[in-house]
Amino acid sequence: MSTDTAAPSLALRREDFGAVGYQHDTRRLVFLRRPDEAGRPLAELVAGGLRAPVCLTWELTYACNLQCVHCLSSSGRPDPRELDTDGCRALIDEMAAMGVFYVNIGGGEPTLRPDFWELLEYAVQRRVGVKFSTNGIRITPQRARWLAAAPDIDVQVSLDGATAPVNDAIRGAGSYATALSALTRLRAAGFVDPKLSVVCTRETVAHLDELLALADDHGATLRLTRLRPSGRGAQVWDRLRLLPGQQRQVYDWLRIHGHRVLTGDSFFHLSGYGDPLPGLSGCGAGRVVCLVDPIGDVYACPFAIHDRFRAGNVTTDGGLAQVWRSAPAFAALRDASAGPECRGCAAYQDCRGGCPAAKFFTGLAPEAPDPECVQGRAAQRLAASQDRPTHGIDHSRRTSLAVLADSPCDQSPLQGFLPELFPPDPS
Repeated sequence: MSTDTAAPSLALRREDFGAVGYQHDTRRLVFLRRPDEAGRPLAELVAGGLRAPVCLTWELTYACNLQCVHCLSSSGRPDPRELDTDGCRALIDEMAAMGVFYVNIGGGEPTLRPDFWELLEYAVQRRVGVKFSTNGIRITPQRARWLAAAPDIDVQVSLDGATAPVNDAIRGAGSYATALSALTRLRAAGFVDPKLSVVCTRETVAHLDELLALADDHGATLRLTRLRPSGRGAQVWDRLRLLPGQQRQVYDWLRIHGHRVLTGDSFFHLSGYGDPLPGLSGCGAGRVVCLVDPIGDVYACPFAIHDRFRAGNVTTDGGLAQVWRSAPAFAALRDASAGPECRGCAAYQDCRGGCPAAKFFTGLAPEAPDPECVQGRAAQRLAASQDRPTHGIDHSRRTSLAVLADSPCDQSPLQGFLPELFPPDPS
C-alpha cells in the first residue's frame, strides 16, 4: 500500500474506519475517523487488524554485550542465519511500500551490527521512521552528534533502576553508568527528547519518582513497560513481577503522571481499578503491530516469540505484506468470536482480557483472564498452572539463571562474539 503524504511532516494511510497518520516531527500517531465511526472505542476499530502495521518491532541481531535477566529474546550470541545487509534493505523497502510508519529496532544490542548505521540511513531515506533501543554501549560523542543531526530517528536507552545496584543486578555490572553516559552524550550533542526505558519490576516500582527525575535531568522522556514472562523473563517473572499492592501503586502513579510518561499498550490490564490509563486499550499484537526477528521470522509482538505466535518468514513466505494479510496466527488474534471469558467484566472495554503472551507463557488458556488481572480473576488458575511453555532457541552466552544475584553477565561482554561486530567507528 502506498503512503499518502499530506504535508512534509505528516504521513497518512487509509483504513476502513478513516485513516491513521504519523507526524514525523513530533513522532505522534493520529487516528482519523469517519463521522459514523466516532463513537466506537479505538480498540474496537483496530480489532480486526489494520491494512498494515502502524509500527514494526525489528530485532536486528541476537548479539548483545549484556545478559539482562528479563531479556525477551534470550539474546547474547549472534545467530549465523541473521538477515544480511541486502536482506535488511529488502525488508525496509517492503515496509515503505506497505506504509509502515516507523520501525522499532532492538535486539540484542542492535548497534553491534557493523551495518547498523547504514541501515538507519537507508530507512530514513525510504521515509520509514526509526526508533531504536540500546544499552548505550556504542553511543560515542561522535555518534551522538550524528544522531542529533539525523531526521526521523528516535533513541531509547534502557535502564532498570534509579540506582546502579538495582539496575546492575538486572542488566549487568557497569550498565547503569553506560546508559547514563549515553544520555549525557545525546543531550550534549543537542539530541531532542531521547527516551529512558524502564521495565517495571518489584524492585523499580518504589522509585518511579526518582526515575522520572532522572529522565528530566537528562532531557529525556520516561517510558515504562510491563515485565512479561517471555524469553529469559520467564525464569524471573515470579520473583520480579509486581505484587498486587504494587500494581495499584503503578496505576495511581500513572493517573497522576501519565501525561508525561510513555507506556504504549503495557498497562491496559490495570484498567480494572477504574478509569482507563493513557495509551492503547487492549492488545495490538497482530492487529496494529508485529515483530520480525533477526532471521526474518514474523511474530505477533515482541512478547510472543514462540511457535504458537509465529506467522511466517519474510524471506520464504511471500514477504512481510503476505504474512501480515494472510497468516493464520494473525487471523486467530483478529477473530472477534474468540474473546476471553471475562468479556462481561466492567473493565473489559479497556482491558480486553489482557495480554495473550502473558497468558500463554504462564500456562493459561487464551480465553482466561490476564495472569495479573487486578480483580484476581486468574489467581487460582495461575497458582495451579504447572506446565509453562519454554521460549524456544536460547541465544544466551550461558543458560543458568538460577540465582538472581548471580545473573548479570559473569563472562567478558565480548565472550564468543566475532571481531567484526566491533568495527572502528567511522565518525
